[in-house]
Amino acid sequence: MALKFAHSYQTIETMQKTTPALLTLQDINTLPVQEVTSLLEGLYEHSDWIVKETLARRPFMSVPDFQWQLTQTLSASAQTAQLQLIRAHPELTGKAAIHKVHLTHESQLEQSMAGLAFCSPEEYQELHELNTAYSQKFGFPFILAVRGPRALGLGRQEIILTLKRRLRNTTLYEQQEAIRNIHRIAELRLHEKLAISSPEGNMVWDWHEKLARHSEDQELDLHTQTQKLTVTYLSAAHQSVAKDLQALMLTSGFDEVLIDAVGNVVGKYLPKAQTAADPALTVMMGSHYDTVRNGGKYDGRLGILTAIACVHMLHKQKKRLSVGLEVVAFSEEEGQRFAATFLSSSALCGQFEPGWLDQVDAQGVAMHKAMKDAGLDAQQIPLLTRDASHYLGYLEVHIEQGPVLCHQHLPLGIVSSINGSVRYKGQIMGRASHAGTTPMHDRQDAVCAAAEIALSMERFAKEMPTTVATMGMFDVPKGSINVVPGVVHFSMDMRAPSDDLRDALAQCVLADSKRICLERGVSLELTQTLKISAAPSNKILKDCWHKALQELGLPQLELPSGAGHDAMKIHDIMPQAMLFVRGLNSGISHNPLESTTAQDMQLCIDALMHALNHLEDAKPLG
Repeated sequence: MALKFAHSYQTIETMQKTTPALLTLQDINTLPVQEVTSLLEGLYEHSDWIVKETLARRPFMSVPDFQWQLTQTLSASAQTAQLQLIRAHPELTGKAAIHKVHLTHESQLEQSMAGLAFCSPEEYQELHELNTAYSQKFGFPFILAVRGPRALGLGRQEIILTLKRRLRNTTLYEQQEAIRNIHRIAELRLHEKLAISSPEGNMVWDWHEKLARHSEDQELDLHTQTQKLTVTYLSAAHQSVAKDLQALMLTSGFDEVLIDAVGNVVGKYLPKAQTAADPALTVMMGSHYDTVRNGGKYDGRLGILTAIACVHMLHKQKKRLSVGLEVVAFSEEEGQRFAATFLSSSALCGQFEPGWLDQVDAQGVAMHKAMKDAGLDAQQIPLLTRDASHYLGYLEVHIEQGPVLCHQHLPLGIVSSINGSVRYKGQIMGRASHAGTTPMHDRQDAVCAAAEIALSMERFAKEMPTTVATMGMFDVPKGSINVVPGVVHFSMDMRAPSDDLRDALAQCVLADSKRICLERGVSLELTQTLKISAAPSNKILKDCWHKALQELGLPQLELPSGAGHDAMKIHDIMPQAMLFVRGLNSGISHNPLESTTAQDMQLCIDALMHALNHLEDAKPLG
């Protein structure tokens, strides 16, 4: 969203250039508690007890470690203390009210940065009415980190739309969302006091914005009032993104850049020394640049741009590693235009099916024609197969696409495994009958049987840690309000971080489904439509992520990936390991609300650079 009053406030970078650091991490670790508490006054609104209690756990390994410990202090506090903190914050107000209410210096600056001092009378009135409705529903003021994910300040309409959206939340959820925003406010205040900047994080955040200009969809999203982001395989928008990525790789210092026969944008950064007799191994990195329809800016692209940023930094420092670096911006992962998915990573694995070329999109355009129109030569696809013996492995950074990191206040997490999955399409046949005249004990209700199966799936998945199970499709053909359903169609999706666990979950669910249908006197038909093996992270590569996070002073959480990624396909030919980055808005993804901060981007760039340094002297891992 363009900011109309960009001239009316200072960005965090500007303030850091003009304001010297008030203290350092060493000061936080060594100065008397009362002195540090005084220097950090206002970090949390009228709640300096959070800093004081956290200092009891000194020393801190890093500033991010200190930030995480602050979140743990608040999480361990009583519910009343958390509510008091929330209620200590002022409402978001317009210019007239800013001078009437008691705002701390920090709050006044932040609200001014967001342009709230320039509210029109209509905007002020709407903001006032929404604030009133919010406080009446939840019993505390609406809290939002108005500096935003890039610390440039959110626009007034963006703030109003966010307030409208969050009014629909439950009280428990909204209390936690308020606390997450309070921690974000504290993070930016702390970084200002310590004069900490995120140069590469800001750069990568800006790169995402530039790529997001390209979209097939010109409509505005209802909830964000921003242009919908839709980039499907080989559309005009897709080709524009590819050209921008190609240009970005060239200006970032890559030695070789090309768009290959399936539309992957491939950049290579050569090692510092190698001979024909002793060639250097290569580390592959990347992710995909296509999107779902009306998707987010960071799904896939974060992994591409983080890797490019590392090469950009190495080139700027005139430094080369003992391993080569290959960044692949995969052209297709989402399966939005054609039925095939992972077609671009499949090509690198030698698994591209020639029959895919005859698949047609919704407009009847065949894949082979779309490729030809985009200037790609499908005959060259077999030549894209990589020789895994030339590679150390594959690293992929990805936005989490889930709530775990966000809810645990962690910026980064190490992926233990990409879940394996099994899917079924199901049909239950009961007996359609009159809803008014058929006694409850004499019914063969297909819907009730399917509903019980859905609850059974939920129960077993909860009993087996790290597994998930979903009945995402549920259809009653020609259903009627006054007819006991005689048939229902449904889907079953079960996932787990290991094949054994996936199969155990499926076995329990299928056995219980048969029992349920037998007891209810209905018939059950199940057809397996998909079975994908889990992709556990390579231990050596995963340990590189652990060492990287340890060096950054960050907690090291391992978590499985419930979604599929390009790493899952690359796993077929070489070792892989992924790093997740926290998403805002409870980690929502495949949605315009998908977001992350420039500060978290900086941490993932730093982590990837640390991991690459640990791989310099590694031997083949396969």
